[in-house]
Amino acid sequence: MKLHELQYSEGARRNRKRIGRGQGSGTGKTAGKGHKGQNARSGGGVRLGFEGGQTPIFRRLPKRGFTNFTRKEYATVNVELLERFENGTVVTPELLLENRIARKELNGIKILGNGELTKKLTVKAHKFSKSAKELIEKAGGSVEVI
Repeated sequence: MKLHELQYSEGARRNRKRIGRGQGSGTGKTAGKGHKGQNARSGGGVRLGFEGGQTPIFRRLPKRGFTNFTRKEYATVNVELLERFENGTVVTPELLLENRIARKELNGIKILGNGELTKKLTVKAHKFSKSAKELIEKAGGSVEVI
């Protein structure tokens, strides 16, 4: 097979429907919109969620709770995952993202105190739990809030 022999498989590509181009096309005259009515008009049709005057589902369902629009979500990293770094390493959010320990930064990175830490590290993050702070300092490292 050569580059100039490449072809799409059968049925992979369809021609678009050319509407309102004469009777012979099969979609002439009313152009697939039927006769008169709201949907035949220019700009016609009903808004999203409209159910013909019946109370829409989003009004029939009970509302509960509250969504805090100022909520901050932090990417969490446990202390045990920092064990893979060498002694004396400065652990930054960039380093954590680079090593795929944290997948996304979100609103910042929070270090949690699950697991053990034996290496002396300088950890820079946006937040620390009390237990994480204690574990890092107990191992001889230091904590720096960004």
